[in-house]
Amino acid sequence: MASKSNAVWAIDIGSNSLKALHLSAEGDIVEVIGFDHIQHGKVVTGAGVRPAERDELVALSFRQFVEQNNLGKDDVIISVPSQNSFARFVNLPPVEEKRIPEIVKFEAVQQIPFDINDVQWDWQLMAETEGAEKRVGIFAIKNEVVNSALEHFSRENIQVGYVQMAPMALYNYVLYDRDDLLDSDNEATIVLNIGAENTDLVVCTGSTVWQRCILIGGNAFTRAISDTFKLNFEKAEKLKRTAPMSKYARQIFQAMRPVFTDLATEIQRSLGFYRTSNPNTKLSKIIALGGGTKMRGLLKYLQQTVEIPVERPDSFKKLVISSSVSAAKFHENVNDFGIVYGLGLQGLDLGRIESNLLPRGVARSMAWASKARYFTAAASLILLVSVLAFARTLFDKATYNDKAGIRDEISVILDDARQAQSKTEAERKAGSGYEAMILKEFEVFNNRDVVPLLTEILVSSLPNEENNPEQSALYSAFVSGDVETVLKTPRKERKQIFITDMKIYFEDDVNGAVFESITDQYSGNYERRRDRSQYYGMGGQPGVSAVQQGEPGFLVTIVGYSPYKNIDNLLDPAGVEDNPDEWGFITRLAHLDDIVDGNSPFTLYKKTGGDKHFKLETDDVEARQELSGIDAKNIFRGIGVEDIRFEKVRMARAGMTRPLMTNSSMIMDLEGGRIGMRVLIDPMTKEIISKVAELDEDGKDKLDSRGKPIYIINDHWFVLNVKFTWKDPSKPSVAAVSAMPVDYGSMSGAPAVPGSGTAGRRRDDVGRTESERISLDGLR
Repeated sequence: MASKSNAVWAIDIGSNSLKALHLSAEGDIVEVIGFDHIQHGKVVTGAGVRPAERDELVALSFRQFVEQNNLGKDDVIISVPSQNSFARFVNLPPVEEKRIPEIVKFEAVQQIPFDINDVQWDWQLMAETEGAEKRVGIFAIKNEVVNSALEHFSRENIQVGYVQMAPMALYNYVLYDRDDLLDSDNEATIVLNIGAENTDLVVCTGSTVWQRCILIGGNAFTRAISDTFKLNFEKAEKLKRTAPMSKYARQIFQAMRPVFTDLATEIQRSLGFYRTSNPNTKLSKIIALGGGTKMRGLLKYLQQTVEIPVERPDSFKKLVISSSVSAAKFHENVNDFGIVYGLGLQGLDLGRIESNLLPRGVARSMAWASKARYFTAAASLILLVSVLAFARTLFDKATYNDKAGIRDEISVILDDARQAQSKTEAERKAGSGYEAMILKEFEVFNNRDVVPLLTEILVSSLPNEENNPEQSALYSAFVSGDVETVLKTPRKERKQIFITDMKIYFEDDVNGAVFESITDQYSGNYERRRDRSQYYGMGGQPGVSAVQQGEPGFLVTIVGYSPYKNIDNLLDPAGVEDNPDEWGFITRLAHLDDIVDGNSPFTLYKKTGGDKHFKLETDDVEARQELSGIDAKNIFRGIGVEDIRFEKVRMARAGMTRPLMTNSSMIMDLEGGRIGMRVLIDPMTKEIISKVAELDEDGKDKLDSRGKPIYIINDHWFVLNVKFTWKDPSKPSVAAVSAMPVDYGSMSGAPAVPGSGTAGRRRDDVGRTESERISLDGLR
């Protein structure tokens, strides 16, 4: 369980000193934000130190630690020495998950060499072995040992959250900080922690741990010196620490030699037992920790004896030192911090071993003690609230008795209000018929957004930046009026469509509906039809229900022109059904579901059903368009601006006294020696958009081999009749649709989409000189 504050104090009280490490975690980064290393007044397990004196020495060191450090509300985790603890790893047979605790308890009773009631124990699932067996670690410590360790913390009113065995803390340290040594379960690393009283030997792999406590430590070397030189324990300890610098160094090391041998022998014996139990595991390295590693020559002797490389770390690889901590002082004592490092990792939820040997009774009492002040505050608050509530009750009762007259008045008013409400309900029921009539009248406004939606879809299907991204710069330049950029694209290469007129009207049955002829549409009949539909609605006169037969939908007529060289490919190219990038305007109309969010409310109706349902007409734009029975000024209004373009020519003969009209679109300027042609020009770019005759030097039409005039073809006009079915006309009222304005003749010259139309310019003599306008006016 991780610390709630993301920081933890790890404390190890040994025979020689108190070691403490304050760690915090941010993600996977563990940082040292504080530490302490306090030497006891003397070695508490030394000769002649009584139990009472031992407790007092530890208490003094611990009190000094508390005074020097602010533990705050961070969790505290402590260690207990290995000689007072028990750890055993067993394999459980394949059983259901819910039965594991029961099996583990049975194993604990069998394995722990004490009465189960006299120990504090815990277990942890380590790993699954071959055959689906589960490996479980069982950890135990006698109750009196835990209570003795916790006593010093209770005196200082410090709550302990975790108790862990020192060897398991060392395993957590190696598994986290030296994971490079534990790549495989077939290769093990040995941690040798040489303390004052004993030595912990921990064999670590990636998924298993084996430990043994060797009852030989630094004090054994001190006692050997004491016995050899007949010194008391304190003087022998001092001599041991200064042996390398003493003139009697040789004699001192000679006195300690038997202990060297005994320690190496015990280590070899333990490793031999491990090798016998784990023949496939190779012992690769020994990591030496603890104060005993400072003894000169010890590690070299052990390496030569056990024939395994020995490493004494001078730093921790994954531990970050805070800027507020003295790194130099920390590294002086780094070999003493192996246990507290592993404890801190467990407290931060980064340790492999998570067992907790804290007695449950102690944990409960500490939890209640920490909450005592909250309970006191809560009880005081409840008492205060109770007193206030009682006082309020007395006050409200007195007030209630004083307001009896007011309550009687309120009762009378409420009776009047109930009577008024009853009358209001009666009037409301009587007026429900009027409400229905009002709703019926407002039905005409339902679906008023259908025609604008269809218009928006039609406009979005024209060539634009989305449909033709290759010419996005052209469309942007057109919208912004950047003529220079527009002219960079040759006119016949511009994929633009300019809508000059569009008419939309609703039909109950698009299959039987017939398009108005071009003559009728542009001679006034269409206006009368539209006025009629606006008055009667789709189903007849107001108040008469519409009976829909067939497929309802819309008839659309679109008139426009394009500068593109092949208008058919721009409108409806052949063979591009499977290539959306090559679709034309009409192709996109046939695939509305593909371009309108996959769910278009309209569908193109019978494109291949003949002129009755679909018709496209195109031709060249001419300065004076002549269509039989049609007012060309109406149908082609908005296509360009009339202008006269003059060219220098040789006079046909001398002495001409009047203009020579070579055709209806030409004007002769005798004084200037020029001939002018009546043309339509683009009001923005001033380019000629109408078909013009090629002239010779005399201003006469050039003829082909058959004697017919040769023309330069520029823009093309088109008239498109198309039908759309309305997929869902079952909204509140379809009659409202026909009441929408459906004649978009006012769009003449307006851009179809940004960059794809004219800018609403009226017809005028754009770009002419003053004399040219006078000449033109005189000939009209």
